[in-house]
Amino acid sequence: MHSSLVRLQNVFGFFTTVAFVVAGLAALSVVVPPQTPSAKLTQRSVQVVKGRPHYYSTTKEEYAHIRFDLEADFSSLFNWNTKQLFVYILATYPSLSPSSPPSQAIIWDLIIPSESQLNPLNPIDFLLTKYSVPPPLRKFLNADAKTTKSKTRAKSPSGTKNKAASAKANGKDKKLGIISLKNEKPKYQITDISGRLAERGNVTLEVGWNVQPWVGALTWTMPEGVSWGRWKGVEGGGSAAFDMPALKGKKVETTARESPKAAEASPIL
Repeated sequence: MHSSLVRLQNVFGFFTTVAFVVAGLAALSVVVPPQTPSAKLTQRSVQVVKGRPHYYSTTKEEYAHIRFDLEADFSSLFNWNTKQLFVYILATYPSLSPSSPPSQAIIWDLIIPSESQLNPLNPIDFLLTKYSVPPPLRKFLNADAKTTKSKTRAKSPSGTKNKAASAKANGKDKKLGIISLKNEKPKYQITDISGRLAERGNVTLEVGWNVQPWVGALTWTMPEGVSWGRWKGVEGGGSAAFDMPALKGKKVETTARESPKAAEASPIL
């Protein structure tokens, strides 16, 4: 006869084996549904100013604000194993040195939670709706469920912000993953290590994403024209090249005119 400890170890080992197998099947199953994301990104306006881009900056430098329009459909990226989708807009511009690679900076991002993360399953609600519970216990479970929800709201204010941002991006009557933004302000300004950005040419914007699953590997942006099985690269997603404007508020040097001298009076003899 095996001891209780050996039996407990066998049960635990069997449980972990089954859990890993199920998790592996769930991670591999995401390649079955097709993914056909599409996006249209347009640059609206660019402004370059000189100042302190952050409150902790010690010196003044040039930084840029880029407004944009974004129409995107990422609904095909959501499946039963998607926890949340991280969307970002990347600005690429050439470096001052021809031998250096182009510089890149993120100007905007958004986290879109999945339905399972927005509305997680509460075991207490499941028991109250699916099974008959005695009235005294039902009253206790209802009170416990309300307390749990209030604590969750108090401890995670960022979750409320994510829901609000997701609602703004998706719309009330749209599918999850639909983004429609007009003349959107950037979340982050662009700075450069040289401190100069004015009149920098050949700047482009492109949209990217990262799918974060409940279990499995992270998946990143697939460029247009690239495919992997039933997964297709993004259709569109890049803006036309544009140039940074001159520094805002730059004064034109002018020659100061000499002020007229007062007439000299000659003494009367």
